[in-house]
Amino acid sequence: MDQNAEVAPPAVETVGLTRRFGSLTAVSELSLQVAAGSIFGLLGPNGAGKTTTIKMLTTMLAPSAGTARVAGFDVVRHPVEVRRSMGYVSQMLSADGALTGYENLLLFARLYGISRRLRRERILDALEFMGLSESANHLVRNYSGGMIRRLEIAESMMHRPAVLFLDEPTVGLDPVARHAVWGHLRGLRDQYGATILMTTHDMEEADELSETIAIMNLGHVVAIGSPRSLKAEVGPQANLDDVFIHYAGGSIEQGGNYRDIARTRRTASRLG
Repeated sequence: MDQNAEVAPPAVETVGLTRRFGSLTAVSELSLQVAAGSIFGLLGPNGAGKTTTIKMLTTMLAPSAGTARVAGFDVVRHPVEVRRSMGYVSQMLSADGALTGYENLLLFARLYGISRRLRRERILDALEFMGLSESANHLVRNYSGGMIRRLEIAESMMHRPAVLFLDEPTVGLDPVARHAVWGHLRGLRDQYGATILMTTHDMEEADELSETIAIMNLGHVVAIGSPRSLKAEVGPQANLDDVFIHYAGGSIEQGGNYRDIARTRRTASRLG
C-alpha cells in the first residue's frame, strides 16, 4: 500500500452537531464521519434523533450548534451546493400515482435541471438499473410497494449525487421486495460510487448493507463500529438485535400496493 496515497475526505462529517427545540435537545453534540463510497447505517429507537439528524444534513433544519459537511460543503454556509450534491428519499411517498414511472422521472429530471439532451438517456438508464423498464409506461398507482421504492430511489439519483440519504428505505415492504431494494442500493454504491447514509428499524437490513453502524439513543451516539465489531463487543453469539438492546435498552421492529405504502409511510413518519 502506498503510504503517500491521499485518503479521500469523508463524504459526510459532523462535529458537535446539535439541535434543540426549546428545552428539548433532540440531537446532542453528534460527531460522525461517513467514508466516501460506503453504506452507513444510523439506528435508534423512535425519538432517538435519527430523522432530525437527516433533516439537518439535508439542509431542511438548521443546527442549533456544531457543524456538518456533505460532499465537502457546509450545510449552513453552502446549502445550495449541498442540495446539488445529494439525493434524499424520505419516509413520505414522493412518487405521483397519477403519472407513469417515466413521467415521474422526467419531472425529477426537470427539477434537477438536467439538460434536455441528457434527460431521456438518464431516465432510460435509471429505469433499466432499477429493473423498471417494462413498467415505465404504467401508472405508478398500479406499482407494488417495492417498485415504488425503487422508482423513488431512481428519482433521487437522476442528477448523480455524491451522497444519498435514505430514511427507512424499505419500510412497509415484504421480504422479497426488501431484498430487491438492497441489491439496487449495493449497485448504486458499486456502479456509481454513491455514499449512502440510511436510517432503518430493520436489523437484518443494517447488518446486510452497512459497513459502519451508529446507534443513537436520546440524541446521542451510544455505539459505533462495523456490524461484526459491535456484535463481538456484546458477546460471541450476539446478533444486531442483541447489540441494539444492549446499547439502546430495547428492541425495534417494523408488500403492499400504492395505497398501503402511502399509509404505512405516513404512520412511520409520525412515529419518527
